[in-house]
Amino acid sequence: MSLLPYFARDLGIDAPTAGHVISAYALGVVIGAPLIAVLAARIARRTLLVGLMLLFALANGLTGLVTSYETMMALRFLSGLPHGAYFGIAMLVAASLVSHERRAQASARVLMGLTAATIVGVPAATWLGQAAGWRWGFGVVAILSLLTAALVALFAPHQPPAKDASPLAELRGLKNRHLWLTLGIGAVGFGGFFTVYTYLADTLLVVTQAPPSWIPPVFAVFGAGMMIGLMVVPRFAHRNLMALAGWLLLWFAATLCLYSFLTGNIWTITLAVFLIGLGGAMGPVLQTRLMDVAGEAQTLAAALNHSAFNVANALGPLLGGIAIAHGLGLSSTGFVGAGLALGGLAIWWIAKNQR
Repeated sequence: MSLLPYFARDLGIDAPTAGHVISAYALGVVIGAPLIAVLAARIARRTLLVGLMLLFALANGLTGLVTSYETMMALRFLSGLPHGAYFGIAMLVAASLVSHERRAQASARVLMGLTAATIVGVPAATWLGQAAGWRWGFGVVAILSLLTAALVALFAPHQPPAKDASPLAELRGLKNRHLWLTLGIGAVGFGGFFTVYTYLADTLLVVTQAPPSWIPPVFAVFGAGMMIGLMVVPRFAHRNLMALAGWLLLWFAATLCLYSFLTGNIWTITLAVFLIGLGGAMGPVLQTRLMDVAGEAQTLAAALNHSAFNVANALGPLLGGIAIAHGLGLSSTGFVGAGLALGGLAIWWIAKNQR
C-alpha cells in the first residue's frame, strides 16, 4: 500500500486504478486460502509452509520486474494466493507445540510477528521506495521470503498429515454451522477495525489537522496497541473462549464509537487508536474457537479465518467510504465501525446459543 504512489507513476496509471492492485492481492488471499487448504490436505505441514513461502518469494520477485499494469495485477493476485493458507497452517503448527490451554497464546505469537513486520515494514518500504525505487521493495520481500522458507525448513517440526486426511474430509467441514458462524463473527465484527485504519491518515490530516509527520507515529501507536493486545488478551482465552470473544466485540463497539468523538485533537485520537488496537487480539481468539469446532477440517478452517479477515478488510473500508461520500465526514468511520462490531456481536450471540 505504501508503495502505491510510486508504482502508479511508473506504470502510468492513476491512484484509483493502482488501488485495484491491492484488491487483487486481497482477492488472491480469499480464493487461495480455502483452495490450497483443500488441495494440500495430504501434504505435511512443514513441506506445505516451505512451498507456500517459495511461491510468495517468486511472485513478489517477479512483481519487481513488471512493466505493465495488467502483469502487475496478475502477479499480485498470485502473491495473495499463499497468504491465508500460510498463516492458517503456521498458527496450527504453533498451537500444536503447546498445551491445550495455551493454544490462543501460540496463535497470537504468529500474529505478533505479522504485526511487528507491519510496523517496521510499512515505513521501511516507504523509505526504500523513495530512496531506491519501488521495485526494490518487492525485491526485499522476495529475499526475506526465501530466508523464511529456509528457516521453516530448518526449524519447524515435521508433522505428517493425519492418516484420514483428504480433500473430501476438509470439504465435509463446510457443513458445520459453527464454523461458518465463527467466520462470520470475524468477517463482520472485525470490519470496524479496518474502517478506522483505512481512513486514519486522511482523518489526521483533515479533521485533526495534524502535520504529515504525525501520521507514522500514530500508526505506530495503533500497532503497539495490537501488539500489547496480542501479548495480554490470549492469556485469558482458556477460561471461557466465547465469552472473551463477546467482550472483545463490545470493546470494539465502545472504543470505535469513542473514536468518533476524539478525532479533533492529536492526543485524544492517538489514545483512541491505541485502545482500538488492543482489540486486535480477536484474531487468535477466533482461530482457537475454529480449532474447537472444525473437526476434521482443521486446515480449511484455519485458512478460511484469514479469508474472513480479508472480507472484513474489504467490508469496513467500503461502508466507511459510503458514509464519507454521503457527507457524514471522516469522523463517522468510528460509528460505522461500531455498527459492524455490534453486527459481529449479533452473530456471536447466535453462535453461542447454537447447539
